Amino acid sequence: MHTHDHTPHLTATGVHRQRLIAVLVVVLAVGMAEVAGAVLSGSLALLADAGHLATDAAGIGLSLLAINYAARPPTVQRTFGYQRAEVLAALGNALLLSGVAAVVLVEAVRRLIDPPPVAGPAVLVFAAIAVLGNLVAMLLLARGRTASITLKAVFLELLGDALGSGAVLLAGALIAITGQPRIDAVAAIAVAGLIVPRVWRLLREVMDVLLETAPAGVDMAHVRAHVLDVPGVVDLHELHAWTITSGLPVLSAHVVIDEATVAAGEGGRVLDNLCDCLADHFDVEHCTFQLEPAGHVEHERGGHPCG
Repeated sequence: MHTHDHTPHLTATGVHRQRLIAVLVVVLAVGMAEVAGAVLSGSLALLADAGHLATDAAGIGLSLLAINYAARPPTVQRTFGYQRAEVLAALGNALLLSGVAAVVLVEAVRRLIDPPPVAGPAVLVFAAIAVLGNLVAMLLLARGRTASITLKAVFLELLGDALGSGAVLLAGALIAITGQPRIDAVAAIAVAGLIVPRVWRLLREVMDVLLETAPAGVDMAHVRAHVLDVPGVVDLHELHAWTITSGLPVLSAHVVIDEATVAAGEGGRVLDNLCDCLADHFDVEHCTFQLEPAGHVEHERGGHPCG
């Protein structure tokens, strides 16, 4: 049995912790401005956008908490430590977004039926502040967004917020021109509509991790082919690959080697070649291989009991 591990101590999200803190400050400031704007103008669209930003802030806070947990060392029972805390934080964020979308849709329908007055110019001003704030936050995360599920989720949420704030900005202008308050409810529905597909994408990524689907970008057929190309390897079975958290894919396999390799005592060379192959071609640096002579496969199938 051999394990090859160059896993960094920080997760991909942990490397960008300071950026997340800066984004959290910006998001909270913009959210408070939108709440003030919603109170002053009577706009549901502004309040919906503020609620969306509040869930973004909650998600970032959960992510920062998850980073702290993920940095804790492994224990006897938790052999990977708290690395999956980030994934749970992303799941919580998706559920919060779902709740906000549902509340906004219900209130928007009510306002379409019985619209209260809305101050268009005030909506225009506060929506412009929100657009600028979202763009600043997106710039802060632009470099790290591909490195982590959580960073990608936050970036996509901020992008959706910017689009939503743009819709609210347009609604404010139309209300100021036409005096029609129902436009605000329509804009609120548009903001909620931006949330739903992003929630679905985030949930799908989280479920892929929790269901231990092969990591994105790792073609298992290609992995098998590369392993079988290593000199001395004649077969493999029990091939598994999964993701612990963002930036931490892992792989394990039982590798059958030929009699000549066993007799020459070159198992160490085979292991080094296997690990180098996976690190170079698939960016998988945490891998565990069990080397077996050909007859050992039948031994495993026989269900030999442990004493």
